[in-house]
Amino acid sequence: MWIPFAWMLTAALTGGVTVYTVMPGDTMTAVAARFGVYPATVAAENNLDPKRPLVAGRQLRIDNRHIVPATLAEGEIVVNIPQRMLFYREGERTFAYPIAVGRTTWRTPDGPFEVIRMEQDPAWHVPASIRQESERTGKLLPRVVPPGPRNPLGRFWIGLSLASIGIHGTPFSSSIYQTATHGCIRLQADNIAELYAHVRVGTRGRIIYEPVLLARDGDALFVEVHADVYGRMPATALEHTRDLARRLGVSDRIDWAAADLDIDRRDGVARQIRLHPSTAD
Repeated sequence: MWIPFAWMLTAALTGGVTVYTVMPGDTMTAVAARFGVYPATVAAENNLDPKRPLVAGRQLRIDNRHIVPATLAEGEIVVNIPQRMLFYREGERTFAYPIAVGRTTWRTPDGPFEVIRMEQDPAWHVPASIRQESERTGKLLPRVVPPGPRNPLGRFWIGLSLASIGIHGTPFSSSIYQTATHGCIRLQADNIAELYAHVRVGTRGRIIYEPVLLARDGDALFVEVHADVYGRMPATALEHTRDLARRLGVSDRIDWAAADLDIDRRDGVARQIRLHPSTAD
């Protein structure tokens, strides 16, 4: 079971701080995938060895706060590749889901898109490129995988106009929050079912690449830093954070000695930055 004790959902942040009780059969990878956190981050925050099995009944503190991309608009899907999160805003509500994205050798493309097809219980028409890759490893894939528990698309498919990729479910829930796909965007089964019920053909979206995010939430400032998974950042995480701080007009107020520690960790969670008092206070 899990018990939220500092749940947060604002215009700037999603997620919260949660106590989760380990269930029999849980692994660190599976728990982290469920909450959208790196396994190493969960292990570090609970003083655990990530290589050792979890003990049923143990309580874990899990912080899965994430910064919502500032440009997210009403009725729009935004996928942030390094953050491995999908966001969708509807009215006052922001949906936020951990995802799996393309691996470094088969990258998820970025750019604007439109939903062009929606299908429940889809068959998987295996692309020739994936069948050829599988053959090189000694495995033969059929041309079509019918709907069912072995179908890697899960129960829902949201086809996008961008490079013939889609958003879909998966029977492999532990693969979520990883770079593990052939370019598509995977969600947990319950999350894709919820998203499918809210979007429609014609819904617009964007896939972005922002490893570093900075956001204000009331009087607080948060930074979230991820690894540059595709090696596309022209600057270091610290340089990028300082640039974002200048744009927000808060650079002179940040305690950079403390902030640098959170930036260097790249632990993928929104961390509050210590601010010096404003001269106007």
